[in-house]
Amino acid sequence: VGFVLNIIVLFVGKALNGSTRWIPIGSFQFQPSEIFKLILVIYLAHSFVYYGKQLEDVRVLIRIMVVPIISIGMIASQNLSTAIVCFAILLVMYFIASPSLKNVIILFLGAVIVAVLFVMFKSYRGNRFDAWLHPETSDSGFQVIQSLYAIGSGGLFGRGLGNSMQKMGFLPESHNDMIFSVICEELGLFGAFVVLLLFIMLLMRCRAIANNAPDRFSGLVVSGILTHIAVQTGVNVAVVTNLIPNTGVTLPFISYGGTSIICLLVEIGVVLCISRQTKVEE
Repeated sequence: VGFVLNIIVLFVGKALNGSTRWIPIGSFQFQPSEIFKLILVIYLAHSFVYYGKQLEDVRVLIRIMVVPIISIGMIASQNLSTAIVCFAILLVMYFIASPSLKNVIILFLGAVIVAVLFVMFKSYRGNRFDAWLHPETSDSGFQVIQSLYAIGSGGLFGRGLGNSMQKMGFLPESHNDMIFSVICEELGLFGAFVVLLLFIMLLMRCRAIANNAPDRFSGLVVSGILTHIAVQTGVNVAVVTNLIPNTGVTLPFISYGGTSIICLLVEIGVVLCISRQTKVEE
């Protein structure tokens, strides 16, 4: 299903900001790549449990990985940042499930090579590197500069909830990719620290649930969901603070986006379902 949806979006998808990511159905539209993250987690968990110790066999590994990797490649053609999140899920889950470190390293190096090729053959991605290194002089550095203005003007305790100036038309995508900079402006360094602390607490609870899961499949599912939330949060915060080149990734549970919010809530529902089956000794 995830594979087919990623093919359909390339032909009938709705383009926005140069990327085709949404499938429109009347007045409603959804983003298949967000749904694919949850599908990927469940598929990999099932496959890794089913094949067990055979995961070190290259033929078995190819059989498992061929459809997910092709799907991730199709996502990368329109949305490299989401493809990176999906591949991080794949890599971490395989690392947990397989004792073969060699295969993990090969997968990682292959992904790095492909990512470099994607950047080289897409000129606008090269511009993002220029904006990252020299935002004050780059033609593509406006969003980064405005984001840093928002963070810097927030100070220690911020301007107050709802009092952001940058979101009033100065900062592009302030409701979506750049919402963390608005949090920093309105709530200051203290508020930003509290938000990050809440994410850390959530991830720690997911880790505890994964460690005490009733079976291997459940543990892998929670590990995949944990990886999704952790990587996406880390990438979003790093982009907003200009630690890495600008790329479009939402902040989980906070950024605007219907498909993203629904899929994240479903993922947390799955985690809670597994936690209810966990038997913790006194």
